[in-house]
Amino acid sequence: MSANSFNKVLAIETSCDDTSVAIVGSDGWVYQVASLSQDKDHAVFGGIVPEIASRSHNTSLLPLVEICLQKANLKIEDLDGICVTSEPGLLGSLLVGLVTAKTLAMTFDKPFLGVNHLEGHLLAPFLKDDKYQPPTDFDYPFLALAVSGGHTSLYVVHDLGKYEILGTTLDDAAGEAFDKFAKLAGLPYPGGPHVDQKAKNGDPSRYEFPRALLGKGNLSFSFSGVKASASRMLQSMSGSEIQDNINDLCASYQEAIVDALLQKVEWALKIHFTKKKRTPRLVITGGVSANSRLRDKAESLCKEKNIALVIPPIRYCTDNAAMIGYAGIQHFQRGERDDLSLSASSSSVKFQHV
Repeated sequence: MSANSFNKVLAIETSCDDTSVAIVGSDGWVYQVASLSQDKDHAVFGGIVPEIASRSHNTSLLPLVEICLQKANLKIEDLDGICVTSEPGLLGSLLVGLVTAKTLAMTFDKPFLGVNHLEGHLLAPFLKDDKYQPPTDFDYPFLALAVSGGHTSLYVVHDLGKYEILGTTLDDAAGEAFDKFAKLAGLPYPGGPHVDQKAKNGDPSRYEFPRALLGKGNLSFSFSGVKASASRMLQSMSGSEIQDNINDLCASYQEAIVDALLQKVEWALKIHFTKKKRTPRLVITGGVSANSRLRDKAESLCKEKNIALVIPPIRYCTDNAAMIGYAGIQHFQRGERDDLSLSASSSSVKFQHV
């Protein structure tokens, strides 16, 4: 098969606790995506249990492949390749997806490729379906804020495979900070969405939480301080006091995290786009980009500064196989392949920075 003859691929994503399968075209069109959340499986433990995540992937992955193919009215023989998240993530979860993808590739004699999960997030804005398409003039280069439970980083995305990292978290990721606060406050798992919901009815100026590393031009993140501050505050309050003030607590805590994220974004745009006379474009992606306050404040900032903003719909911001499929098919078209000896990695190996 020639490098540019890839029209549709099957993609698998099992990097953490969401099982997802998709069929994606070379233009970013999502023909079908089927996903299964494990939130109920882990809620009783208040966090992700890796062994449970792996077992759930093992039982649900092949049925999701069948569902995806049936809904798209396709067979694996109709597809041009198979790609799968191979890094980074929970090792056991990655292995389930990787072994399944290798088996399918070997059985049906299809080209195979491992994809970096973070690269999938960075390229998610190029996805398309009946309800979402990026702006017609959206293109490289752009600034990307990738923010989730495991990652909080700023990149200049110059082109496919050319990612310049500007700053990352020095300790906790923003999503982890949301989840830990929710757990301390007695909110259900997963905590981030519950904090967001409570905050909509709260006063974000009621309580003061720190914003770390606000030195001019500093593009690194730190959320351990705001998490520790919240922990001390909640420990000083009774259970009834927390419940009586939960909306204001959530709103104030959320505001501190969103402010820290967007201040870095604003500086990065100025340093790496405005001063270099590049067209300012911003992408926000990853699970935390589902946060309504982050979306609203980013939209206001970009409207004020005349910055093109693209935030994929929530279904393509949280972990999903569609983004893996788009990244994979772009690399397939460049002639890239992996052999069946590829290993899973809990850290990034294939993801190269310029």
